[in-house]
Parts: sequence; C-alpha cells; structure tokens
Amino acid sequence: MKSGFVAIVGRPNVGKSTLLNRLLGEKIAIVSPRPQTTRTRILGVWNGPDVQLALFDTPGLHRARGELNRRMVDVGLSTLSEVDVALLLVESGTGPQGRVEVGEATAWIVREVARSGKPAVLGISKMDRAPRESLLPVIAAYKDLHAWTEVVPFSALTGENVDDLLRTLARLVPESEQPLFPPDVLTDQAERQIAAEYVREQVILKTREEIPYAAGVGVEEFDESERETGQHGLVRISATVFVERESQKGIVIGKRGAMLKEIGTAARAGLERLLGCKVYLQLHVRVDKRWSERP
Repeated sequence: MKSGFVAIVGRPNVGKSTLLNRLLGEKIAIVSPRPQTTRTRILGVWNGPDVQLALFDTPGLHRARGELNRRMVDVGLSTLSEVDVALLLVESGTGPQGRVEVGEATAWIVREVARSGKPAVLGISKMDRAPRESLLPVIAAYKDLHAWTEVVPFSALTGENVDDLLRTLARLVPESEQPLFPPDVLTDQAERQIAAEYVREQVILKTREEIPYAAGVGVEEFDESERETGQHGLVRISATVFVERESQKGIVIGKRGAMLKEIGTAARAGLERLLGCKVYLQLHVRVDKRWSERP
C-alpha cells in the first residue's frame, strides 16, 4: 500500500481546481475564468489499486497585496511544507516566435518548491489548447530551473495524460501500512462550505468583471431535517453574499432581483446534483465594507 499527500501549486488560473475535479470525478473545487477563485486549500482523496493520493488544491501563488490575498498565498506556501510530493502546474503554449518566457512570479514559485525539499513534478497543463510541438519549448524553458522528478504534459479538461500524471504521483508517495483516509472520504470540505462556494462561483460567473474579488459568501442555515424523505428529500440553505459597497450590492441583486435569482438558480442546480436531493436556496446580500481585511 502507498499513500501520501500531494500539493498542487502554481500561479492563479493554471488549472489546479479543474485538475482536482477531474481526478475526483466530482466538482469539489469551484472554477471560473477569473484568477484567484480558490481562496483556501481543498483536500481531495483519490483511491486506486493499492494507492491513495490526498491532493491539496491551493490558492494561486502571486505577489500578494491586501490581507485576503496575503492569507491565500500563506496557505499555498505552508501546504508545501506538509506534503510528500509537490506538483507545480504551468501552462503549455508559447509566445511570439515560439519563445517561452518564465516570469519572475513563476521563477519565485519554482524557488519555493525547491526550498521545500520535496520531490517535485512539473505538470504542463492545458495541452489541449496548444499544438504538440509547442510542448518542447515549454519543457526546455523549465527543465533547468529545478531537478524535476518528472515532467508530465496533460489536459484536465479532456483527461488526456491524466492517468500518466496519476501513475507518476503514485510512484512518488511513500509506502504505508494503511490508507490515510477511509475509502468513502472524498474531501475535507463540509457540504455547508461547498454550498457557499457554489454560490460564490455563480457570483463570479454572472457578474463577470464587476464583483469577483469583492464578494464572499456565508451560509447561515443548512437544514437537512427533510433530506431522508425518499425521492422528494430536501435541504434548506440560507446564505448571505457579502460585498464591500452599496453599488456592488445593486449589481448582485440586479433589476427587480433578476441577477440574484439567476445566481441562485444556477447554484441550486449544482447543489442538487452534488447533494442528490432537492435544494431550497435563499440568498441575501449585505454590505460589509472591510470583510476582506479582517483575519
């Protein structure tokens, strides 16, 4: 039996959450086109024949400003010290004239991975978006920055080469007498927390550029008393969307409540698939000017 912890790290929006969801076959981590969607580390447990991988999806590493962003980066960096293997994701594709520029932010992340002293795999993500010939310049640009245990191109969106990535990670985690988690454990995220994230995801997707970084979601009520009532089981959820300004509150609510209704409808559909029952979702919006600056 082999089992161990793996940290999935990288810059914002390189596909960390999409990879975790692909591996688990469930949407545990929310995704959006906006960077820094993930705000905390999320555990996902993958089980294979005689192997268990406990994978941490982490917030995107970046030069942080503001209390919320600094906390997100601290979470990502501290996770590196707690795992058996580091998986650093970078994107496939090249720039003008086929060049690959390794930016200072990415070079800094590579140094942090090296400083952790953990076996490190370089995952070249989104290979479905770039011609195959563009992979070689990417590999060449990164291969001398660190003594990578393995370099694996893959696509979390299509699943291509994800099995190769799993085999690589399984080979690197230590032997153990028993799994780290029972086989029925999928994540450490409570359903209540996942519900809040599903709502926040829809706020990001529906309001596009206007709101994402200013919004947080808290769940006040998660009532399961009617959940085990056959095909018509029901979970009642009441949640509040926090924004920083009155103008943002108006955007989230929309004209005659249309935007808030749209957010709630989309979030509820996802929650019903995840929870396997009907969901009654009630949303409120509240202005809390400094919520993102408080520890």
